[in-house]
Amino acid sequence: MFMGSFAQAAQTVPQKAEDVKPIMVGQVVPPVKLKTIEGKTFDLNESIEEKPTLLIFYRGSWCPYCNTHLADLREIEKELLDMGFQILAISPDQPEYLKKTTSKLELNYQLLSDSDMSASKALGLAFEVDAATRELYVDYGIDLEKNSGQTHHLLPVPAAILVNPHGKVTFSFIAPDYKVRVENSVLLAAAKAQMEDTKKKLTGS
Repeated sequence: MFMGSFAQAAQTVPQKAEDVKPIMVGQVVPPVKLKTIEGKTFDLNESIEEKPTLLIFYRGSWCPYCNTHLADLREIEKELLDMGFQILAISPDQPEYLKKTTSKLELNYQLLSDSDMSASKALGLAFEVDAATRELYVDYGIDLEKNSGQTHHLLPVPAAILVNPHGKVTFSFIAPDYKVRVENSVLLAAAKAQMEDTKKKLTGS
């Protein structure tokens, strides 16, 4: 069941973060298109084929927990790059908000826009924010429609996913509780394990 691509197209998007059914270790990332900071189309699958990848799904520039996590990733960025990885962080934010986040947090890795939430839905990470929560967000000055430019009221469950150049997921950390994020030490250990596994397969040892 884990061979071949993962697709959630037929699944109704859940209304609770706890009910998402995310892509699992061993499954393959389905065809996904995103937008760059410049608003250009970005083919995720083509990019993954070029090098091992750390995918970070976050809720948006308005989320302090997300911003803290994005900033914390800078501490292990060099080690990941030295191992050959690329870091791609994906959110519902429109490209203009990605620019602000990159500048504010002084990020060197790439942020990508999933404003229509097609990528989050394809990887089983999307859920619908209920009306009561949306009203609460408005009280805090958070406008989901403004940030995404869409009226879908969807958010991704925060996630950190490692993928090899074949598109296969080797590690995933999914956090229905948006306050919880994977520790850098765990990501580094998983990345090293992926590279060791790749090395063994190449050398036959």
